[in-house]
Amino acid sequence: MANSFELTGTLKVLEDLQTFASGFTKREFVIEIPDGKYPQMVKFEVVRDKINQLDKVSIGDELKVTFDVRGNEYKGRYYVNLNAWKIEGGGGGGGNGDSQEDPPPGAFDNSFDNEAEPTDDDIPF
Repeated sequence: MANSFELTGTLKVLEDLQTFASGFTKREFVIEIPDGKYPQMVKFEVVRDKINQLDKVSIGDELKVTFDVRGNEYKGRYYVNLNAWKIEGGGGGGGNGDSQEDPPPGAFDNSFDNEAEPTDDDIPF
């Protein structure tokens, strides 16, 4: 998918780094986006070498997040991830110098890792 999207909001949650048996790493975060009376809480994930962009951000920082939408099917269930690859804002502009470039097409491998798969107990609905 070649489409990229941008959202700006306030950092509300910054999860710990997750490392799986395969060596795959990711970190999740949530930004609050004003939407009239009911602000939206949107969760993103950052993978591999893009994770260090979160090192300079703190809860309450205003962030501009550039991301791709990724979708997968696993055992008849469908999952959508917002894969952030550029994060601006935070302490000193956030991110690293090479994050300013667009990723090449197909740069993200979203193949499933058995340890990364959610179980029925992980789904909040």
